[in-house]
Amino acid sequence: MTADIALGADFAVIVVVATVLALLAHRLRQPTVVAYIVAGLLLGPAALGVVTPGEVTETMAELGLAFLLFLLGIKMRIEDVRHVIEPVVKISIPQMAFVAATGGVTSYVLGFTVWESVIIGLAVMYSSTAVVVKMLTDKDEATTLPGKIDVGVLLVQDIVVVILLALLAAGVPDGAVEVAVNLATILVFVAVIGVAALASSRYLLPRVFRRIADDEYVFLVISISWAFLFVLLSIEMNLSIEMGAFLAGIAIAQLPYSRELQDRVTPLTDLFMLIFFASVGLQLGADDLFAYWWQAVVASLVLMPAKFAVFFYLIDWQNFDVETTFIGSVNMVQVSEFGLVVGAAAVAGGFIDDAVLGFLTVIALVTMSVSVYFVRYNHELYSLLEPRLQRWETGEERRKEATEHRGHAVVVGYDDVTFAALPVLHERYGDVVVIDRKVEHVEALEETPYTAVYGDFRHGKVRKEAGFDDAEFVLSSSVEADVNEALLAAAPSTATVFVEAEWLEDAHRLYEAGADFVVMATHLAGERIAGYLESYFTDRERFERDADADVEAIYQASGDPDVDIISGGDDDD
Repeated sequence: MTADIALGADFAVIVVVATVLALLAHRLRQPTVVAYIVAGLLLGPAALGVVTPGEVTETMAELGLAFLLFLLGIKMRIEDVRHVIEPVVKISIPQMAFVAATGGVTSYVLGFTVWESVIIGLAVMYSSTAVVVKMLTDKDEATTLPGKIDVGVLLVQDIVVVILLALLAAGVPDGAVEVAVNLATILVFVAVIGVAALASSRYLLPRVFRRIADDEYVFLVISISWAFLFVLLSIEMNLSIEMGAFLAGIAIAQLPYSRELQDRVTPLTDLFMLIFFASVGLQLGADDLFAYWWQAVVASLVLMPAKFAVFFYLIDWQNFDVETTFIGSVNMVQVSEFGLVVGAAAVAGGFIDDAVLGFLTVIALVTMSVSVYFVRYNHELYSLLEPRLQRWETGEERRKEATEHRGHAVVVGYDDVTFAALPVLHERYGDVVVIDRKVEHVEALEETPYTAVYGDFRHGKVRKEAGFDDAEFVLSSSVEADVNEALLAAAPSTATVFVEAEWLEDAHRLYEAGADFVVMATHLAGERIAGYLESYFTDRERFERDADADVEAIYQASGDPDVDIISGGDDDD
């Protein structure tokens, strides 16, 4: 009983301290993964020594890794990166090879053995999904072209890391032949489970989830049970449990319910992730953590610019413009949290010792902490370095900068608001350019008299193609205050600018930033509904007349009573 109480107390201390540090990290705009690792280091033998890893923390950590891979699989929607999948694969594979070689050679020069250098190289070749996806989502850049390239590369890296974890779980091989046999066996088993997962996502899961999706509790339980079913299959096939959880997630990812499931699984995953990354810190003593501290700093200083250079060369090789190449590269310079996952698996498999894991931990902490600022200020960095980067542009790219648009209207985002406004703007200005980063919206605009430009207006190339600097009128459908503030800063001083806001305080900020008018669609809709209610209770004939007029207007706007007006705008959902 005393032991159970002690284990419960340890668990509570880990959660409380990690949560406090995570809140502090959030205030400092640092990733929570860093806070979790620091919590483990602070509570473990490296500092205070108040918590000792036990069966509970080890089991929770293992479950945390499984849930992390399950959540990762759920996010892997092929259609999200479908149109950039070929260049993404061409970028990802050589990128991992070059960075792994750089990490391995750097480690060997710093005094590590050949075997340790190989493991270190395999651990540092990934960029951080936690940092990049979180930062891009916060900045509303996950669906931009650089964002899609980065997310696509991360997906390929995640697939590779899952296979590597399964390989490390097999233990230290006797030679190259055994490595090849283990890898071939893993790939065969992965193919078998993968085919079963994808077949289920097409024939079985849609029927099951269609029946249970309305019951959120059953929905969550069935989803987790599905993950554990594949974990069991992986164990039976001598694969890692992470592999099974990952493939289970991929099967669900292709369903229309996957985004809702992400929201429900994420809180549970966050708890297990907290325990996992804290446990990495708990198993490191001060001697292990600082055994190679200066080597870790040197390696970080080598790896960050090396990763940038490799990404820049490879993205440019795929003929993306200079701004896309720079933004996509600077986002990916950190060493991933999966480097620690690989390091922990390598320690468990007897490949390396805890001191090497300490080396990887310091690299991850340094590079993730620094890189968040690179991602946050990526556009500012590009603006600062743009004159030096122009030499990478081809003559064809420079010619594309010339625009035929003058004195026109620019619309940012294609949704219900802008859809209704476009005919008015076209009648007034004649030339209307719509900037949107959804392929289906751009394709729909091809059948209209408006010019469609695919991309994010924050990219200089996109603004130049749309003639943004020569526009007389600018309309934004985004409700993100930061996005609209950036738009107002970039808009020409002579242009009339209408933007949209969801909250009154955002509207005040946008007016102060120079907006000519802020559309408050939510408040306008609220006033409209209030008017409907008043006429419904006091003048039923007026209510029916107004309602019929609005319904007729909706039908005319859509062009077909059976077709919904376009929705979605410039946001993901």
